Amino acid sequence: MIAGSWIALASGGLVSGILAGFLGIGGGTILVPLLITLGYAPVQAVATSSLAILITSVSGTVQNWRMGYFDLKRVILLGFPALVTAQIGVYLATHILPYILLLAFGILLLTNIYLVELRKRLTVLEAPITTKFNPVISRIGTGGTAGILAGLFGVGGGVIMVPLQMLLLGEPIKVAIQTSLGVIVATAVSACIGHAAKGNVLFVSGILLGSGGLLGAQMSTRVLPKLPDQVVSLFFRIFLGILSIYIFWQAWRSYQGF
Repeated sequence: MIAGSWIALASGGLVSGILAGFLGIGGGTILVPLLITLGYAPVQAVATSSLAILITSVSGTVQNWRMGYFDLKRVILLGFPALVTAQIGVYLATHILPYILLLAFGILLLTNIYLVELRKRLTVLEAPITTKFNPVISRIGTGGTAGILAGLFGVGGGVIMVPLQMLLLGEPIKVAIQTSLGVIVATAVSACIGHAAKGNVLFVSGILLGSGGLLGAQMSTRVLPKLPDQVVSLFFRIFLGILSIYIFWQAWRSYQGF
């Protein structure tokens, strides 16, 4: 790997960490398009992103544990189905055509715009949501969905886990976020192992991205000034919209090449 690529990966990880901490989104949403831009195959981008997310999510989970916010029982109940379904996502990512994987990722980016807005609306509720859903089925569905997303797209899955925990399990926003971060460790481990077994993970690239992401997340949460919610929300929507258009364009190019 040439020095320029090292710098691009470390810088990309730094930017992804800043945006992830600043906007409250998973780094994989940014890392996968970055790796595609640098010429990585879609399945390599997904796999390598899972390694970078593993590094950053472990750091956040350890911090929660030290502060007494780590609920092992909640994490296990959601993490176990995620461990299983992450392998389904790995299988799909490895066997579907590259342009279809890119197209699906672009749709995921557009879906994230709605999911983050939903999460924002749920956050303003003063009391937890009253739910009548079966808790066992809800946990299997929530964790299982996050696992598939991790294996298939190289994302943490927190953007969908947090709203589902609040809607289906009636958990407060802070508990949902803390639990989600712990589950992301499980999904990232499972996805990373599955992809590594198939030779999809580029370890040096993933470590560079993850290290940059760690630094970027610290910068965004401790140094960057707070902007009004409306400004952040607008920027987030524009950012994801641009990313989705770019990924759809890459999917078209891949299809033309196919």
